Amino acid sequence: MRLSTLLLAVFLSGILVTNGFAVAPGKTVEYTQGGMGKVVFDGKVHADKGAKCTDCHTKIWPMKKGQGIKMADMNAKKFCGTCHNGEKAFSTSKQEDCAKCHKK
Repeated sequence: MRLSTLLLAVFLSGILVTNGFAVAPGKTVEYTQGGMGKVVFDGKVHADKGAKCTDCHTKIWPMKKGQGIKMADMNAKKFCGTCHNGEKAFSTSKQEDCAKCHKK
């Protein structure tokens, strides 16, 4: 009984800690590096389109801050470009779509 209670507590703690790093619906994260203007990631916009946190974390995005993200990576279908490829969602490589993410 004691062991099962301990295992349950460890499991639930892991879930809470993992979810604490994600951008929950209604929350935003701003990326201000780069010359194209800041990018605001809105968890609600993605959740409203049916995306779940686990669709990206940790398969596409590692769970650590400060990772440099370059447009070349996204255009190579990494990071945001995994879905924003012009098929599943608007493309990261089309100039007419830049303002959908980059805000001056």
